Amino acid sequence: MTKKIFPFVLIVLLLIGCSTADTLKKNSLSHKFTKEDANKALDAFNDAFLDPVSKIYKANSDESKKGVAAIWTQAIYWDMAMNAYKRTGESKYKTLMEDIYEGNYNHYDKFNWDNGKVWFIYDDIMWWTISFARAYELTKEKKYLTYSETSFKRVWEGSPIVGDPGSYDPKNGGMYWQWIQSNPPVRPENDGKMACINYPTVVAAMTLYNVTKNEDYLNKAKEIYGWARTNLFDKNTGKVADSKHGTGTPNWKTHLYNQGTCIGAAVLLYKQTDDKTYLEDAIAAMDYVKNTMSDAKGALPVENGIEQGIYAAIFAQYAASLIKECNQPQYLDWLYYNINEAWARKDSRNLTYKDINIDCPAGNIEVYDASGCPALMQVIPIR
Repeated sequence: MTKKIFPFVLIVLLLIGCSTADTLKKNSLSHKFTKEDANKALDAFNDAFLDPVSKIYKANSDESKKGVAAIWTQAIYWDMAMNAYKRTGESKYKTLMEDIYEGNYNHYDKFNWDNGKVWFIYDDIMWWTISFARAYELTKEKKYLTYSETSFKRVWEGSPIVGDPGSYDPKNGGMYWQWIQSNPPVRPENDGKMACINYPTVVAAMTLYNVTKNEDYLNKAKEIYGWARTNLFDKNTGKVADSKHGTGTPNWKTHLYNQGTCIGAAVLLYKQTDDKTYLEDAIAAMDYVKNTMSDAKGALPVENGIEQGIYAAIFAQYAASLIKECNQPQYLDWLYYNINEAWARKDSRNLTYKDINIDCPAGNIEVYDASGCPALMQVIPIR
């Protein structure tokens, strides 16, 4: 009798488990997050993390924990404000944009790209290059274009003041991640060329091309994308490598933000050239995130390293560009699920968490870990 009951109970438990997962997914898809939700999520994020005096994002929601968010991530939070302004047209988000610019201008030596103590990794600058180009595209304020172009030039060519030779490798192609400040600057042959500088360089170059029509930016974008496609991209699976060192095998460790910038770079080039190869690459990279990196229910991957909680916010920017600008709506339900699950698990402050499978933790939250859902809400079309 016991032997007969046990299999029956096991089957019932399995059915309940499957039913619960299906119900959770169904409930997420049936909820339609609203404009008000998107506003509320971003406003709560800013209430918790944007210092009202310095206008710089703090690293933690707990006031007793000092320190500002990483320099490169400040640009991503600025993108979120820009996206909110584009989505709503509300003046408060235009003011937010200006406040974030002012705070970072004052905090980071007036965007002096030749300050080797403030800026010391190439991609830290390139994220700002992208954001400045977007700010100019949105506002047509000349200062933003100037900062974008001067920062791009500084990364590509280096700085005689700092003494580094630049990120671009004229001999073998691609972009190096770290600069060399020895004199003369001698770069090790196995120095890393990371996806996190190569694909953002393409995004920056194409965004600058779109606002200036300077063919040099387009040519640079095509060149760096070609190098990255050969050295950092698995064309069969859509997987993006973390890096390549010298002539060795790529490090195939995947990160959500690298998948995202690959998608964004490919979308921008596809829109300009109408070359279907770029679109196929973008779709492959997106499919890899959805089908391989996400969990069985569709939750975006979570990483727990320093600053890695922001990866979903970066991915949001470029996933949305593929969906909206290349007519690929098949990804919407998946991203709605991620938004709605995170929002359903928000805390009393209306803060959300990077892991949508658990409730937002009480107490202190790092700014990086709270950014994914509000970032997605600003760019994913509201049904």
